[in-house]
Amino acid sequence: MKGGGGGGGGGVAPAKRRWRGLAIGVLFLVVLSMLVPLGFLLGLHNGFHSAAGIMPLQHTSSPGDRSSHIDSLVRKLGPTLQKISSISDKAGMKGHVDESEGLCELKYGSYCIWHEENREEMKDSKVKKLKDQLFVARAYFPSIAKVPAQSKLSRELRQNIQELERVLSESTTDADLPPEIEKKSRRMEAAIARAKSVSVDCNNVDKKLRQIFDLTEDEANFHMKQSAFLYQLAVQTMPKSLHCLSMRLTVEYFKDHSFDKELPEKFSDPTLQHYVIFSNNVIASSVVINSTVMHARESMNLVFHVLTDGQNYFAMKLWFLKNTFKDAVIQVLNIEHLNSEYYDKATLSHLTLPVEFRVSFHSSDNAPAIHDRTQYLSIFSHSHYLLPEIFRNLEKVVVLDDDVVVQQDLSALRSLDMAGKVIGAVQICSVRLGQLRSYLGGSSFDKNSCSWMSGLNVIDLVMWRELGISETYWKLVKEKVSMKEGSALLASLLTFQDLVYALDSVWVLSGLGHDYGLNIEGIEKAAVLHYNGNMKPWLDLGIPKYKAYWKKFLNQEDQFLSECNVNP
Repeated sequence: MKGGGGGGGGGVAPAKRRWRGLAIGVLFLVVLSMLVPLGFLLGLHNGFHSAAGIMPLQHTSSPGDRSSHIDSLVRKLGPTLQKISSISDKAGMKGHVDESEGLCELKYGSYCIWHEENREEMKDSKVKKLKDQLFVARAYFPSIAKVPAQSKLSRELRQNIQELERVLSESTTDADLPPEIEKKSRRMEAAIARAKSVSVDCNNVDKKLRQIFDLTEDEANFHMKQSAFLYQLAVQTMPKSLHCLSMRLTVEYFKDHSFDKELPEKFSDPTLQHYVIFSNNVIASSVVINSTVMHARESMNLVFHVLTDGQNYFAMKLWFLKNTFKDAVIQVLNIEHLNSEYYDKATLSHLTLPVEFRVSFHSSDNAPAIHDRTQYLSIFSHSHYLLPEIFRNLEKVVVLDDDVVVQQDLSALRSLDMAGKVIGAVQICSVRLGQLRSYLGGSSFDKNSCSWMSGLNVIDLVMWRELGISETYWKLVKEKVSMKEGSALLASLLTFQDLVYALDSVWVLSGLGHDYGLNIEGIEKAAVLHYNGNMKPWLDLGIPKYKAYWKKFLNQEDQFLSECNVNP
């Protein structure tokens, strides 16, 4: 029996060790799960780059670890809009605008626009006066301290400096200042006046003033970079509520397949109106479809094809199976499961959304940088060039970006005669190929050819196939691969050169994601509103006065939206 008991005891010990090992393993995974997101957020992961920030902006480095760390983070995040370097309006490339003289927008993109519009007036005139006094006192103190006969004044200056430093460390506005601050300010003023009357080496004072000025400028630059980084983080990361929505829909999809029904015969019927949307955002694509259907004369002829990635596929599928949009039908496709002859799987095996660029121009003369201008363009991504392969039975499709709102019936686009052109788009003639010639190398192009915008595009797939547009595009991408920041833009512009049918500008109004100054009358007349830019309407940073045009097509009473607190 003892032997049996001993054997039983011997059998328990390994089991305990296994459980102990399992517990330690679980604890390790928990700790790791906390550290990895933290490292990702702080930019410790080498591969953390913005999907669109391919060309990092160059910033003036500031002394100190925290400034260089923020510098590094801003470079890694980059602007969410890809950047084409500064371009001369008159004579092609003139070179980069000097960083110290360039506009804030050249360095930090639309953050500067947002910052100016949301700037709060601070009542801090007294605080500024105290800072000026502290600035001057610090400049004189080292010189006064070297004069033996001025030891009393030196002690007084040191004491006043320490008092003001303590007060200013706790005060941002005048309301934060303590009641006795006026007395301290008068004492400091008197001490500075006495210091100025002492005969000292002016060169030393001048040197100290310059040092303090440089430190103050570095501190201001640090705070600007820090703010720009937080802005980029806010516009690039998915809001918690939208992440919750995607997860809830995915879980719900796998719980119940009973309503999983589709109408495949409509998906490939060329006689119907077909709309294509590339998106990984459930509510954004839902608003596009809802606004299109609500303004359509007949919804029974509408077919929507939503192309998404594997991560959002099931959430999208459930959402559009659960919600109906009059008589329109919706097909959700996982682009990662599609095959194509035109691209290398290793190069493009995931969804890529329309690419947004900011193109900066400056005068070729010595005009101040304030006269510079910046254009925001959105263009087709690599995924768009798979359309003829994905929809082999279709002849014409309308492509909508997921950041648009439709305000009028679009059925006229189906019968649009494009005179042999491949794509219908709104042209942007403020950016011409001739202005980009330094980037185009030896390519043959018409210097007066205008650029064009995605957002609303009509595509003749028959002409696309006949002219081999996809093959041309991939060939150009390979040729321009060294120019990472502009390869998609330049390849698209060259591919469709002389093949763009110019849509009337009343079809689309762009800029609702970055331009605060759009005319309300123009907004209400436009057939399609395009929220291109960083400030998307589903983000907290979206431009408030434009959000209403988007939100009215979102069913905010939906159970899933309520549970995840989705309230853009």
